[in-house]
Amino acid sequence: MPPSPPAPRLLLLLALLIACAASGVGCSGPRFAQLDRLRELHQRERRPAAEQVDAARGLLARLLPSHSASFEFRVVSTEQCGGKACFIINNHPSSDGEGTPEILILGASGVEISTGLHWYLKNYCAAHISWAKTGGSQLSSVPYPSSLPRVPAGGILIQRPVDWSYYQNAVTSSYSFAWWDWERWEKEIDWMALQGINLPLAFTGQETIWQKVFQRYNISKSDLDNFFGGPAFLSWSRMANMHGWGGPLPQTWLDDQLTLQKKILSRMYAFGMSPVLPAFSGNIPAALKLKFPSAKVTHLGNWFTVDSNPRWCCTYLLDASDPLYVEIGKLFIEEQIREYGRTSHVYNCDTFDENTPPLSDPNYISSLGAATFRAMQSGDDDAIWLMQGWLFTYDPFWEPPQMKALLHSVPVGRMIVLDLYAEVKPVWINSDQFYGVPYIWCMLHNFAADFEMYGVLDAVASGPIDARLSENSTMVGVGMSMEGIEQNPIVYDLMSEMSFHQRQVDLQVWVETYPTRRYGKSVVGLQDAWRILHQTLYNCTDGKNDKNRDVIVAFPDVEPFVIQTPGLYARTSKNYSTLASENYVVKDASNDAYEQPHIWYDTVAVIHALELFLEYGDEVSDSSTFRYDLVDLTRQALAKYANQIFLKIIQGYKSNNINQVTTLCDRFLNLVNDLDMLLASHEGFLLGPWLESAKGLARDHEQEIQYEWNARTQITMWFDNTNTKASLLRDYANKYWSGLLWDYYGPRAAIYFKHLISSLKKNEPFALEEWRREWISLTNNWQSDRKVFATTATGDALNISRTLYIKYLRNTDALGLDGMDSFGKPASL
Repeated sequence: MPPSPPAPRLLLLLALLIACAASGVGCSGPRFAQLDRLRELHQRERRPAAEQVDAARGLLARLLPSHSASFEFRVVSTEQCGGKACFIINNHPSSDGEGTPEILILGASGVEISTGLHWYLKNYCAAHISWAKTGGSQLSSVPYPSSLPRVPAGGILIQRPVDWSYYQNAVTSSYSFAWWDWERWEKEIDWMALQGINLPLAFTGQETIWQKVFQRYNISKSDLDNFFGGPAFLSWSRMANMHGWGGPLPQTWLDDQLTLQKKILSRMYAFGMSPVLPAFSGNIPAALKLKFPSAKVTHLGNWFTVDSNPRWCCTYLLDASDPLYVEIGKLFIEEQIREYGRTSHVYNCDTFDENTPPLSDPNYISSLGAATFRAMQSGDDDAIWLMQGWLFTYDPFWEPPQMKALLHSVPVGRMIVLDLYAEVKPVWINSDQFYGVPYIWCMLHNFAADFEMYGVLDAVASGPIDARLSENSTMVGVGMSMEGIEQNPIVYDLMSEMSFHQRQVDLQVWVETYPTRRYGKSVVGLQDAWRILHQTLYNCTDGKNDKNRDVIVAFPDVEPFVIQTPGLYARTSKNYSTLASENYVVKDASNDAYEQPHIWYDTVAVIHALELFLEYGDEVSDSSTFRYDLVDLTRQALAKYANQIFLKIIQGYKSNNINQVTTLCDRFLNLVNDLDMLLASHEGFLLGPWLESAKGLARDHEQEIQYEWNARTQITMWFDNTNTKASLLRDYANKYWSGLLWDYYGPRAAIYFKHLISSLKKNEPFALEEWRREWISLTNNWQSDRKVFATTATGDALNISRTLYIKYLRNTDALGLDGMDSFGKPASL
């Protein structure tokens, strides 16, 4: 008898191994004994296979209920995947018509099964999945049950090239998650599973754990009222940047958040995820210092407060060399395990995140790192320290000796570093792969959950592959470490795939198919538009941080002569220089009132892409994903146009041209109101949901006022201020949200323009102090206001975009804006 043919799964594994060998692509990452031990623990402690399958089936029922019977899921061992986590997509062997499963998806966990489902929908049904605020999921292209596309005979096997897919930033919980209830968290955990995330941060509710720990030291609730920040500022009180601001936290908040955290963890574990819990970083309440006066405690310096006000700033940090440090750290880990019933053994601690150590001696730094880890290990003998590598990117303190001392302060394999900004400023390249310490290649991408169509798609498509295949690579995962979510869905759609790609993505092909998946229909004109957007907005190569500083949302707080304008000279040369420059900048280096808006692309080309959206939009106008992209693209173009109008206003002021200034100020303010109308046409650009979700977590009227104030303050001006001295943390978390523009940003600009025109009329210097007084008063009043804003979209996005394009962008020559650098580059695409 002839030999039996190999089983399909064996053929898949054999093909994968041959492909890896032939291409030179490594199919397994570096090995660290301690991480091997962690993998074994996760495998042994993972929820039963049936529970993981149930989690994946629940996801399917929520995502695509009409197809609940079309898929069968099974959990398989990593040995069946060739020793790595994987998913396998097969045609179901028993499919025989309506009502029976058509596709069989096998996976090493519920996460891999869910990712396999996403992979199938994306690549075989041309579907698209994104956050609800960015248009949601496009599933109209999925065929009806009993007619799903078949996969190639023998099936598809996709392995993870590295073990971990990390998600979140230490501040995402405040910028994006602050007001979430379980309904919203359930959707996010589904999204995580579909994207293959298996190592998410789980920071919710930790204040309640701290309350329990500090109670053992007779620290009362009232003692902690000045320690914990308010609901919108918890990230920064956790990191010892501030204390008390926005508080105190009601006991009901603490109790509700702990209940929510238990639901979050239960669902994450059900999928087979390994949630990362917080660890002690040394941050302590002032009351603890009083109870232990001999403890080694550092009083930290000011972090952006006005006049270093100790009411909010200058927190206390317990030195890791003090015996109390290990004691508290141990109690915190143990209390979490007791409260939650289990742990994934991975803990995040960022003692030096924007807090520079007092001494640079490597021996001292090594002792701090060792003690920090000892505190974790005392509570969990299998602890792994996960540390954000942001400090190595922004703080010049961390020279190689100091960096090496911290990284080598714990046994190799017991620390994993997040190369937090690897798509722009990779640390792994210049640190000899973190001096042998395992790390996760992360994409930071977004700061403060602001709005800017921006990305570095080429770096995302190649960076993780280059890092993994580099000589002596210590890379063990990929991650998304954005400060805020629900923006730029194309970037996250690509980045999530990088957890499963063995080689670089062909971006030309990927971008060409993206609009078809995103909108559910192939439209050549939109493919052309996205090709332009890839080469412009999503191809930033200047290496700069993209923090949105558009004039509308981050209005400059400076005397107008400080702002440089192209091609003009000042009315006086006594104090100011206004020689031509590429864009406006602050001449006085000591004045950090604002940063110049970031322009890295050909704005004319982007407007041409918008024209294609408008020309071909009728074909997909019923698509929420298209409407989101259209509003976002129109917003992007109009925001940069507004920057140029502002420069023309300043030019007119310097030229003493009151008619030009008056006309253009009116145009700027009209543009702000028109832009607000545009944003109102899609649910992803509304202020109302942010405020209403904050109020929705309140238990009484007093809490409702407090929570709304927190929500309004985070997106405007932090910290206290004097009548004429604004907080340094203003407009950092700015938002292009309908309601915010017409009710705050517009009135703020009007105040500045009023004083510009008055200065010209009276032939007097610009009244900078009066401007500040009125602006700060406006801000404080707005923060305390209770005005209600819409939570549902109004208006036709396509018609509004067309109207605004004709009004502002079709002929920029009318204002001479074509002669200005950032709006006058010739289209070259």
